[in-house]
Amino acid sequence: MDTVDVLVVGAGLAGLNTARLLAEAGLDVAVCERRTSLESGIRTTGIFVRRTLTDYDLPHLGPAVRRVLLYPPSHRDPVELESALDEFRVGDMAGIYTQAVRDAERAGAQVHLNASYPMKSTKARFTIGADGARSTVAKQLGLDVNRRLITGIEEVYPIESGSTPTFHCVVDPRLAPGYIAWVIDDGEHAHVGLAGRADRFTAPLPQLLQRFRDSFPTPTPTGPVKRRGGPIPVGGLLRRIVSPDGLLVGDAAGAVSPLTAGGLDPCLRMSELAASVTFDYLRSGNKYVLEHYDAAALRRRYLVRSTMRRGLSLVRRPGLAELAFSGLRTPVGRAVAKRILFT
Repeated sequence: MDTVDVLVVGAGLAGLNTARLLAEAGLDVAVCERRTSLESGIRTTGIFVRRTLTDYDLPHLGPAVRRVLLYPPSHRDPVELESALDEFRVGDMAGIYTQAVRDAERAGAQVHLNASYPMKSTKARFTIGADGARSTVAKQLGLDVNRRLITGIEEVYPIESGSTPTFHCVVDPRLAPGYIAWVIDDGEHAHVGLAGRADRFTAPLPQLLQRFRDSFPTPTPTGPVKRRGGPIPVGGLLRRIVSPDGLLVGDAAGAVSPLTAGGLDPCLRMSELAASVTFDYLRSGNKYVLEHYDAAALRRRYLVRSTMRRGLSLVRRPGLAELAFSGLRTPVGRAVAKRILFT
């Protein structure tokens, strides 16, 4: 049996970034990923926000998106928000994951695909769970697990629209109860999807997605259409995310905005904290070092958004959503929407 300092479970962005940082620090690191290919089983839309684009050098990004249109269920009179800055870019996640594997391996980490956790052939001093919203590592370590989830589906395909890159968001509880349906058109690729509370869906997700495509103008594919989806935690950052045996990062830790369901920025930032705390703990053997891994600042930042998420969850009828848009169209409503989407 091989023995490593750290076993990272999950080869998503959070896991691979954590593995690279720990390997660069000189630790013996292994990554196990149950997928046989990182091009399959992708569960993120790949939207990177301005904060991330400013602080991280990321490859394989699409054109900048500065324009957002918010639609009520009727699709009439949408609220247009425009920024002078590059607010979003959508990444080619397969390409980003492939590059992240190269970077981790170059730093000295071993990345094993088609490898389930626990790994019978590998023993680790410390385990990092980066294995998604329904984390097996969390259960094995006796840490908190995500209870509040939404489920999403999305189709991604190349286009030649020639239009201004735009993020279209549709609030319609008939299609996406408790969340939104969306079309992201950056001029090169289209992302068409929806997500919501599984207990309120009125039909299987593929049928709801087709209804959305039939009712809302979407770009025409010029190449293969890829479908993805899965659960998204929206309960905010979990409280018990670390123990003397391991810790959680990314979706496994609930590090996803409760309102927008964006998780790529917090997963990168948490991976840096996770790597720092793990290195200090394994070097010193002092369990009190682990107390620094509480991400209290991130939890406080999500407090208001958690409240707004609960409010969005109460919108069960199209008429109430239409009424809410009357407030969004006011200067104050537009200012709040800008603050949520553009910061």
